[in-house]
Amino acid sequence: MQTLSANWLTEGLIDLEYKQYVLLAYLKHVQQCFTEQKLYPQLSDLIFHYQNLKTIKTDKKLIYENFPKKVSKADFEKLHLTYEKIVQDDTLMEELEAIMEFAMPKLQETLHAGKSVYEFIEEKMQISPIGLTSLRTDEGFLFLYEHLTNDTRVYHYQISLFENTFEKYRGIHTSYLETVRKSTYVTFENLKVEISRKHQVMVNPATYLIASQISCPLDETMLPVAKRLLIRYITTAA
Repeated sequence: MQTLSANWLTEGLIDLEYKQYVLLAYLKHVQQCFTEQKLYPQLSDLIFHYQNLKTIKTDKKLIYENFPKKVSKADFEKLHLTYEKIVQDDTLMEELEAIMEFAMPKLQETLHAGKSVYEFIEEKMQISPIGLTSLRTDEGFLFLYEHLTNDTRVYHYQISLFENTFEKYRGIHTSYLETVRKSTYVTFENLKVEISRKHQVMVNPATYLIASQISCPLDETMLPVAKRLLIRYITTAA
């Protein structure tokens, strides 16, 4: 099983043995991805499923809200539909409790394995600014360099600030520009000048180098980890 539905707990057959089969098939696929150092989207999906179950366990009303509903009456004059909950069964709720008791430690164990891979990859990456520090750091260039290949992937990045009722958080968008083969005759400072002139984004754009000592899948691991490392570095330096 490649993915796990957001409503896997309550959709389909509500049976412990069946849900165990569904969950274990999904986790087997995720564990194989982690073995291959492919972290995303599997790691973020695991965090979602684990946090979702924790929330449901503390607020049983969410279980009812996650069940599908059937139309019990339709008021066509007011274009209003009222819904009757399908689930009003204590035995069914006990089965759901058993499923959650089985699922949570399994999800947590796999999540721990994924975080270990993440931490290992991140430890092999070093970040540093290139050239003069820019006053504006929410937009600029990201150089992603692999020591083993001498390739430098160049990205334009933009950081946005999002806010909801509870917290503020930052998101980052990257656009791939080109790949440059690093040599003893090409410094990162010279590359910054050349890229800035070619793409004409801004005067003295913020530019950061993330150098990786290892090779790993680009889209599934290296770039997502690098983006999170960049956000943390800029946020800490602000």
